Amino acid sequence: MLKILFSPSEGKKSGGDEIIKDILGAIKARDTILKTYNEIINTGDEEKIKNLFGLKNYSECKPYIVDIFNSPLMCAIERYRGVAYDHLQYDKLNQNEKKYIKKNTIIFSNLYGPIYAGDVIANYKVKQGNSIGDIAPDKFYKDRFSYQLDLLLSNDDILDLRAGYYDKFYKSNKNYTTLKFLKDGKVISHWAKAYRGLALKTIAQNNIKSMKEFMALEIKELQVKEIKIMKNKTEISYNIV
Repeated sequence: MLKILFSPSEGKKSGGDEIIKDILGAIKARDTILKTYNEIINTGDEEKIKNLFGLKNYSECKPYIVDIFNSPLMCAIERYRGVAYDHLQYDKLNQNEKKYIKKNTIIFSNLYGPIYAGDVIANYKVKQGNSIGDIAPDKFYKDRFSYQLDLLLSNDDILDLRAGYYDKFYKSNKNYTTLKFLKDGKVISHWAKAYRGLALKTIAQNNIKSMKEFMALEIKELQVKEIKIMKNKTEISYNIV
């Protein structure tokens, strides 16, 4: 089967009505970092909270100052809001397409680490690159989950649609594929998020099960320019047309 690695987003949707259930690798493996996060946001220390969230005004922090162990839960794929998720248009997909994404997409959260898109999470805020107390999330999850992810993905094809930063959380030891997007011969960065979302949507709509099937897939606005193989990494470059 094809498994897609995906980035989270700074933006989140509030609320949720899902019931608590275990998530990829078990919630207990996340106890230390989740408890540390919860302690910080409930201390009332405005500076610590603003620094953790990456926000300048304390008033902006208030929607996230909750007990995450007793907060409304929502599927990760529905929780996140941002450029990639706007172009994924998850809400407009049919039930089979939504099921495909929930089952086959792994999102790398700055708080929860690697989770299935269908795993339920609370509303939270951690600025990318920030530590949670003395814990660096990337190192925390790389140390605890790399071996488990290697086993989990051992029989799957891997399409890595994450931003480069999330390589710090997990780097595959087996063959995997990444995508690069070019406009007028130049690599785009911020708007690459949009095309990653578009790619994931197209994959789900076509129920893609392997990289062989993906290679034959036409994605709107994208045209294959070049394919490079570097050790265990295959990089597909697309021209935006």
